[in-house]
Amino acid sequence: MMLRLLLRPCTTIAWFIFVTADVNASLFGVVSKPSPSRRVMSQLRGGGEGSSPVSSRPYLPYTLAIRDSIMIAHSFHGHPSFGPAGGMHGATYTVDVEFASASLVPVCNWVIDIGVASEMLAEVLKEYNYKNLDEVFGEGVMTTTEFMCKTIFDGVVKMLQEKSEKDGDGQGFKGWIKVKLWESHKAWASFEGPSS
Repeated sequence: MMLRLLLRPCTTIAWFIFVTADVNASLFGVVSKPSPSRRVMSQLRGGGEGSSPVSSRPYLPYTLAIRDSIMIAHSFHGHPSFGPAGGMHGATYTVDVEFASASLVPVCNWVIDIGVASEMLAEVLKEYNYKNLDEVFGEGVMTTTEFMCKTIFDGVVKMLQEKSEKDGDGQGFKGWIKVKLWESHKAWASFEGPSS
C-alpha cells in the first residue's frame, strides 16, 4: 500500500490526497479504481474478464424471512479436496429465504404474503428433499452448500415469475432475495440477488 501526501502551499488551506492501491481519496470524496485483487476476487466468485461486476444489495428496509428444511444425501465423487465428505453422506439443511423490498405492498402492508412465500419455498425444496443429489444433478456435479443456495434461489425466482404471470397483475414481488443454507450452527452459505 502506498501513501502519498500532497500539500498545496497556502497559508490557510492544506490539500491532502491519499492514494492507496484501491482507492483515491481527497477532500472531494473517494473514488475506487480497479485493482488486481478485485479482478481476482471477481473471477473466484464466478466472474471473468469482461463479465459484469456482481451487483450489491440496494438499501431495502423492509424484509420478511421464512424457514424450512430439507434432508439430502450426496457425495463429492471422491474428490480429494473434500476429505471424508468426498464419499456419500447425508445432510440436513435449514433453509432461510429473506425477501427485501423498498416498500410495502399497498392495502396489505406486507413485503410478500408469508403463506405464498412458504408454499413456494416448499415446492422448490420438494425436488431435493429426501433425495440423493448425485442422482438429481448427475455424476460429477459438486452439490456444495453454495451450489444449493444458488439452485434454490433460482427455483424461488422462477416460482415468483410464474406466479406473477399467472396472476397477470404485475404486482408480484419486486426486490432482493437471499437464500441461506445452514449445515449446522457452525457453518452456512448464502446466495443473494434481485428477484428479476
